[in-house]
Amino acid sequence: MDEGLKHPVYSRQVIEFVTVANEFCSFMETAGQFKRLDFIIKIQKLLPLLYLKGSLIPEMESVLNEGNEKFVMEQEYDFVKDQVQAHMGELDDYSEQWDPKITSSTEPVITSISENMADIYQDMKDFVSLYSMGTTEIMNDAVWECKMNFENYWGQILVNALRVIHRIVTGDKELEI
Repeated sequence: MDEGLKHPVYSRQVIEFVTVANEFCSFMETAGQFKRLDFIIKIQKLLPLLYLKGSLIPEMESVLNEGNEKFVMEQEYDFVKDQVQAHMGELDDYSEQWDPKITSSTEPVITSISENMADIYQDMKDFVSLYSMGTTEIMNDAVWECKMNFENYWGQILVNALRVIHRIVTGDKELEI
């Protein structure tokens, strides 16, 4: 076996994460093609899988001196956000329950599922785009950054959004089909 293929970027955990991240991106890019209920049910299933696979990404160290390239432009971010917002409608905004940065504040923080999904999409799309370049060093730093962002940012956002989506799917409100 080629010594390069033994690198952690080719591990089963990373390959499985890339697969789920790519599926998430593809779904977000085509969200407008789904009915509201189908969209919400699909995202209810994709988010836990993305979280699980993200939690299994191996620890790595950055090897390149420059920061990772970014691919998601504002228009793409807004497109995803707008599609999700159209599906969520009046269910989009929710009150954040816990944020260590605001625990001393008594004001509730309002956020939205559409912004959460667009934020996660941005990280996943940038990651998948870097990983697909096929250069071990770039792939390594993409995995490293994605793991760091999972721990510090998008993992918590995902869990917060999933809490609300769970309540929407299992709660008393009927979803328009």
